[in-house]
Amino acid sequence: MEGNAADGRLLEIPQGELMFINQGRHSGWIEVVCGPMFSGKTEELIRRLRLSLIAKQKVRIFKPMTDNRYSEEHIVSHDDQKFVCTPVAVSKDIMGKVKDHTQVIGIDEAQFFDEKLVDVCQTLANRGMRVIVAGLDQDYLGVPFGPMPNLMAVAESVLKLKAICMVCGGLASKSQRLTNENAQVVIGAKDRYEARCRACFDPDLGNENGLPFEPDRQKPTRQDIPRQISG
Repeated sequence: MEGNAADGRLLEIPQGELMFINQGRHSGWIEVVCGPMFSGKTEELIRRLRLSLIAKQKVRIFKPMTDNRYSEEHIVSHDDQKFVCTPVAVSKDIMGKVKDHTQVIGIDEAQFFDEKLVDVCQTLANRGMRVIVAGLDQDYLGVPFGPMPNLMAVAESVLKLKAICMVCGGLASKSQRLTNENAQVVIGAKDRYEARCRACFDPDLGNENGLPFEPDRQKPTRQDIPRQISG
């Protein structure tokens, strides 16, 4: 992405950040970083938060208590980048932990929060804060996940990342579950998931279980799936 400097020179501006150059009336905003597993969402969140710290801004980071794969008090990327955070049980708990002088809010694994996270982010942005949210946009069936679709709708900036398909090497936009667990939320990493492209995505494990592949076979819907946490 390029922008024009005052003297006519072209400036290199990262994707999703051009809109924040030369803002008029001061206000907060919402940024969403989404994509499948292993696409670098948490790395991108950490990158933006570290830049804010370099600028000496007041930063607070939150994640759901259910995500304890690598650390209970850090957001941790799959390549082991870490950032100290505050775990919360439900989205409304974030409001009580944000101070008036806070300038930047980071929220990781947003898909695991309840739908009220959208209102929380809207309220914080309306108070003049920059809210950066990272999470899966689709669950293991390939359907919109938790509050993410509504967050993407109200956000000023949405960056949709891609991973590399573990089967064919193409661009991956899906999170393939490798186990037969059918709860929507099953916490895991490479032990349970891999990135897949649309063509290689097999949510009902027809290919993995040696069953005939039927692309048009009826897939279970969100309503058919119990929502529970499995470690």
